[in-house]
Amino acid sequence: MTGRYLLTLTCSERPGVVHAVTSFLVRYGCDITEHQQYDDTEHGSVFLRTAFTAHDAELTLDRLHTAFAPVAAAFGMEWQLWDAGARPRVLVMVSKFDHCLADLLYRWRSGALDAELVLVVSNHPDLAGTVEAAGVPYAHVPVTPDTKPRAEARLLELIEEHRVDLVVLARYMQVLSDDLCKRLEGRAINIHHSFLPSFAGAKPYHQAYRRGVKFVGATAHYVTADLDEGPIIEQEVIRVDHRATPEDLVTVGRDAERLALARAVNWHCQGRVLLHGKRTVIFN
Repeated sequence: MTGRYLLTLTCSERPGVVHAVTSFLVRYGCDITEHQQYDDTEHGSVFLRTAFTAHDAELTLDRLHTAFAPVAAAFGMEWQLWDAGARPRVLVMVSKFDHCLADLLYRWRSGALDAELVLVVSNHPDLAGTVEAAGVPYAHVPVTPDTKPRAEARLLELIEEHRVDLVVLARYMQVLSDDLCKRLEGRAINIHHSFLPSFAGAKPYHQAYRRGVKFVGATAHYVTADLDEGPIIEQEVIRVDHRATPEDLVTVGRDAERLALARAVNWHCQGRVLLHGKRTVIFN
């Protein structure tokens, strides 16, 4: 039996990093199936993503993890090693706008999403029928200023109960507390229209229409306590012209949001996104 695994790492740039990884894999009889790296010479860091197969049935994930730990320690690596065949478990949060949710559900059911959608959480009951018809559980967790701490505590319970690896805010129209953002650091993705901060507030597309914008866009990023300013994973832009009405801009913007979010979720679940301070390294 062949096992498929994925190793990602970052460490200070120095001679021998790649050699240490490849030598380790050769020593254990593994074949590299994909390898990408990025050397950030400005900051003296190296980033690496290596997919490989292990032909020894007894070479389990735990054994590989234990065996690689001394190599990682020698180079001061921050690293992750996991089973490439295990699909990350994803919890989607949504309010009333369903375009991003519907897109993720379709991709999941068609096999185009490298994740397992295990739960949808919403502060409204409106989309329960749609989600449950797709075969995904739905949890209604109302949020008011007075109940927000209790609602977030409930969300954390659901994350633990469903063994969630990634939280996706698919147009969830509530601001998460700073504490919750910190607890979900690196494992929560949000989507917003790329007019922010130029057209913040109510009806951003109407504001953009009055300014005669020529591009409509969307940004998928990791959630941080700095609202809509987390490390960017993916952006999508679509050209428009003077004929586009505010309603047209909304439609085009929703298309951009769907595309950017789906790519970001897939890349994260495939281990293609490495955090680099306030930036990301994307091995796509």
